[in-house]
Amino acid sequence: MKKDITIPEVENVFVAVVQEWSDDFMEKVWYAYLVNDSDFLIESVMVVSKAFGTINGEMKKTSLLRHAFVEVPAVSVVKIEMIEKSVLTLNNEFMVTYFMDNKLYDKKFIFKANSINEKDVEEVPILFLDGVIIR
Repeated sequence: MKKDITIPEVENVFVAVVQEWSDDFMEKVWYAYLVNDSDFLIESVMVVSKAFGTINGEMKKTSLLRHAFVEVPAVSVVKIEMIEKSVLTLNNEFMVTYFMDNKLYDKKFIFKANSINEKDVEEVPILFLDGVIIR
């Protein structure tokens, strides 16, 4: 029965983290975005995020944050959340689930500990800003 189940591969949908100025904090802050670089609308999008890892030999983890989007149009982005700088030293995970063409897609995107930094940026498609991308 397992051989009859087809799991479609996620393509052209990814998570990017971009640093932007925040008037609230009066400094640059990292924001996570869901990027739909495909030619298709994605619907019923659910993003579950968390951070986990070890700091000074002690296991740390954050609570789960859940975000829902009715739809994300083709070739567009949606802002998911701000990433607090204290969790940049942890692994930041984004579990993305959505429907495209009546098929369920699901993928886990993990930014490894300390991988979100200004040294590892590249231009994010559609946003045209420098950021860290996990495909």
